[in-house]
Amino acid sequence: MIDWAEKKLAVWVLTPHGMVLAGRVKQALPHTELFASLKLAPGESYTGFSTLAKTLAQVWDRYDAHYFIMATGIVVRTIAPLLQDKTKDPAVVCGDEAGHFVISLVSGHIGGANDLAVKLSQILGAMPVITTATDINQVPAIDVIARDQGLYIENKAAIKHVSMAFIKGEPLPVHDPFQLVSPHLPSELMKDPSLFSSEKSGIWVDYAVRDLPEKVLVLRPKMLVAGMGCRKGVTRRELEDHLQQVFHAQGVSVNSLSKIVSVDLKADEPGLLALARTLNVPIEFYTRDELDQVKRVPNPSSLVNKHIGVKSVCEAAAMLATGTTCLLIPKTASRKVTLALAAMPFTS
Repeated sequence: MIDWAEKKLAVWVLTPHGMVLAGRVKQALPHTELFASLKLAPGESYTGFSTLAKTLAQVWDRYDAHYFIMATGIVVRTIAPLLQDKTKDPAVVCGDEAGHFVISLVSGHIGGANDLAVKLSQILGAMPVITTATDINQVPAIDVIARDQGLYIENKAAIKHVSMAFIKGEPLPVHDPFQLVSPHLPSELMKDPSLFSSEKSGIWVDYAVRDLPEKVLVLRPKMLVAGMGCRKGVTRRELEDHLQQVFHAQGVSVNSLSKIVSVDLKADEPGLLALARTLNVPIEFYTRDELDQVKRVPNPSSLVNKHIGVKSVCEAAAMLATGTTCLLIPKTASRKVTLALAAMPFTS
């Protein structure tokens, strides 16, 4: 469930009655911003627009959700050119200016439009209108479970196969060694993962890469930490090539990478910072004193100790970040890059 009190919501209105509803929403949800037609009386409490489509296009990605207090037809025609992907689009809800209905229109599950419609209906005393099949049939929505558990959806096209099976009451094989999805599914909808087949769907929750049937939904827990060391001036491409090669060779998914860690002497290394941006993961740095607290690493280096005063960078950083004494992948090295991989207890 999304806490909409902590999210950024844009409310769009065309009429005075709509502005009254918008004011009630803004009072209840503090991160709400109002956009109103310039045809309304001037005011300091909102941003005015002359053309809805033009203004919306400028701010579309700046908000977690958009609530349009106007006819559904206007909303559909306006947002159509902006829609990209149901896993990336902001939530879109709309409703009439009398406050009778709030309709979940786009990104009902992952974006949270269904939750938002319910929240707004509580604020306004309206009727939420939700049309997603899993909700209507009162079966689990696997994309919502994935979102709430912080799982990366690797093959979005498989969501519909899982949803359809659940709607039909058909149990699916589920591989979930970390128990991230299974506790949220009825036991009658799950069966042994050894029963994966090309004919039916299934759910795979793991950082391990396997050759799976196309209809199996692959969900990646963000639980891997890459400790990295490098020579001065190394490029992003050199760093990424080594990381990708290691992940591929060891059969683990880059989509389960949670963060990169290294020594603070590399905190201004352009290639390392660019790699974190490219992979869209945070990067953290430890001091040499912090790394030196890791007393036993599998592959200490006298050369590293001589140059920077610690016996390990990549292995020590990965172990320190995860609080573990075991590495998933010990130090691997190319000419300019070292990498070690550790797994942390998964938290959503």
